[in-house]
Amino acid sequence: MHLFPLRLWLVALVISFAVAQPARAVSLIRDAEIENALAELSAPILRAAGLSPQQVRILVVDDRSLNAFVINGTAIFIHTGLLLKLESAAQLQSVIAHEAAHISNGHITRRLTNIRGARNTAAFGMVLAAAVAMSTGRGDAAAGIAAGVAGSSQRNLFAHTRSEESAADQSGTRYMLRAGADPAAALEVLEIFRGQEALSVGRQDPYASTHPLTNDRMRALRGLVAANPGTPTDQSTATYWFARAQGKLSAFTQNPSWTLGRTSDDTSAIAQMRRAVAYHRQPDAGRAIATMEALLAANPNDAYLHELLGQILLESRQAAAAVDAYWRAVNLAPNEPLILGGYGRALLAVNTADSNRRAVEALQRARDSDPLDGRILRDLGLAYSRAGQNGLASLATAERYALAGRMDDAALHAARAADQLPRGSTPWQRAQDVLSATQTR
Repeated sequence: MHLFPLRLWLVALVISFAVAQPARAVSLIRDAEIENALAELSAPILRAAGLSPQQVRILVVDDRSLNAFVINGTAIFIHTGLLLKLESAAQLQSVIAHEAAHISNGHITRRLTNIRGARNTAAFGMVLAAAVAMSTGRGDAAAGIAAGVAGSSQRNLFAHTRSEESAADQSGTRYMLRAGADPAAALEVLEIFRGQEALSVGRQDPYASTHPLTNDRMRALRGLVAANPGTPTDQSTATYWFARAQGKLSAFTQNPSWTLGRTSDDTSAIAQMRRAVAYHRQPDAGRAIATMEALLAANPNDAYLHELLGQILLESRQAAAAVDAYWRAVNLAPNEPLILGGYGRALLAVNTADSNRRAVEALQRARDSDPLDGRILRDLGLAYSRAGQNGLASLATAERYALAGRMDDAALHAARAADQLPRGSTPWQRAQDVLSATQTR
């Protein structure tokens, strides 16, 4: 999936709801294969909602609670707990349809009246002091960037009224019908949350407070689905992408023995991929690499499998082999920034004059496509430093700290960058953006 640059005011509205106490740390799962699968699943739903699949991305929050939410018209966020709990592609599409309805119906736009101004990476970073931080760098999970969102602030911000929920139910049903998906899946999802409202607030999953469930709402949705059963089209493609996204996510987040126990008799490509991840996390690099090589022999044109092999090799300290695997992935998906980022990371690990030069090129391309990935900025800063481009290295570091909400550190490195970059140049202006954001906290 080609990842377009996230609009820098994506979560600007969080500023208005930021709280003083420390945020609860969570992570955004940034994985090219998972995001591609979610893009494939969401595309027919988004088109049915009158939204562009190229302009609305589905992002995964590494949180075991059951929740999904939207911030504005450019992203839908789904918790890992919900993704792993759902049982079918149609159920996931119903969640996406419901959240897309909040976008199409203008429920989010009404909350953006006074917060249109954050249009640079640093301003985005100020927001992400409450919502997003830099890379976790963990090897035991799919590539992620850290995020922090205060729980009560998030619930208040993303809470919808019951009338908005009913309207989203109606619109979501229409989108499912237009996309050829089974609208009854929406009822199945609500049944998952049934009983949440009876729990104490501290025991409820966030969905219960952000998407109020009522008996009236449930009855209305049952009636809506009964009156519009539709004729679902062939769902084999959606089922495949759902299994692929959920399978990789579970392999990286569940215990390896759990994964191996559930895939031991399964010869499918997805099961083989899951076993490779489980072997890697045990860790058993030999079996993981052998499993991936066998899988790639049967699927040589799958960029995401080459990327996964590259990740396994890199994290197993086989940098040169990782470069080769990532290079094949880049050739198959040349515009995928997360794959480019992994390629640049592997080149830096080789650490020769030629590999460092190539790393700069790859990481610059990755940064231009996705300027809000902390790992890419971290690696780009190192690449610039090795190339002797200290001004650009300071700028990448400043933007990384800005994304992390570490504004004092961001200001320090932005000032260094501004002193070394040509005055009036684009990089110099980006350094000024960081400094401006740090001075208006």
